Amino acid sequence: MKIRAFKYLSPITIYLLAYLSFTNNGWLTWSPMLYVWAIVPLAELLIKPDEKNMTAAEEEVAKKDSLYDIMLYIFVGLQFVALYIFLNSFQTGLLLSNWEIAGRVSTMGLLCGTFGINVAHELGHRVNVFEQTLAKASLLTSLYMHFFIEHNKGHHKNVATPEDPSSARYNEPVYLFYFRTIFYSYISAWKIANADMKKKGLSILHWKNEMIQVHLVQLGFIALIYFNFGFSITVYFLLAAFMGILLLETVNYIEHYGLQRKQTAPGKYERTMPQHSWNSDHILGRLMLFELSRHSDHHYLASRKYQVLQHYDNTPQLPTGYPGSMLLSLIPPVWFYVMNKRLKQYRLTLPEGSNQ
Repeated sequence: MKIRAFKYLSPITIYLLAYLSFTNNGWLTWSPMLYVWAIVPLAELLIKPDEKNMTAAEEEVAKKDSLYDIMLYIFVGLQFVALYIFLNSFQTGLLLSNWEIAGRVSTMGLLCGTFGINVAHELGHRVNVFEQTLAKASLLTSLYMHFFIEHNKGHHKNVATPEDPSSARYNEPVYLFYFRTIFYSYISAWKIANADMKKKGLSILHWKNEMIQVHLVQLGFIALIYFNFGFSITVYFLLAAFMGILLLETVNYIEHYGLQRKQTAPGKYERTMPQHSWNSDHILGRLMLFELSRHSDHHYLASRKYQVLQHYDNTPQLPTGYPGSMLLSLIPPVWFYVMNKRLKQYRLTLPEGSNQ
């Protein structure tokens, strides 16, 4: 089982490539992007998806193995180390072209979206304060700390319904989805945090309001970078953080596109089931994102740890892994052609009595 756990250290490859990006010139500044957006998608077209689940005995052992958790903690640390190297890389006196600067900023944005937010997503579902604190710290590198509030108390409650800003509508282009999800997720986070304050009998302007805390921490973090690295480098960081946010929202887009839960009463919906999320068993994407692509099981049982997420038969399957599907989503006509056809095919194969 220990050997099985170590496969989740394979994403360190991306950090090694990021180090090359931050310490070299020329095409190497783009090497992580080439790996994630060219080599991995092409490989996943050739490698068959792995639908195999653990046995019940293997799952029990894996759930109790702390090594899986420790690896997540390692990646939180690596994220901050990478951010420091990124920021410091512009102070070496080495002359960089705009193309090379863009390569480094894009690489940091990739780390923010792939690890900063994704590892935070996994740890944010844990119940102990230590892991939740790590989740918030990891989100800080993308300046998207309100995700912790809205995702856990909003998205998981409202997924695959019109009330969820993170669930893409049928025939909604990803570029319009960006505007809707970023704005309304932010508003939703404020509503959730304010409601929590009212339940405690406190003013929404109280310092315990999570959204106020989020903004103070993030502003302090930006100020820290500004006073230590200057204006230009702060702008590079802000661009990288924004790229990380766009990567997250692209993932949100492909995970629930066009899927809806049946309304059982005004404002009430059927329970979230595996068929309400798009799933992918492509192994490279699974390892890179700590099994996030087994999303059907994640929404069915949000407390299930990443290493024991399962494949379910008769769940909607993406045409390829997450990296390839994300690229596909950026070309709306092609995305609609592929995914709308899959939606129709999926609905035809559902068991009788299904609500899709």
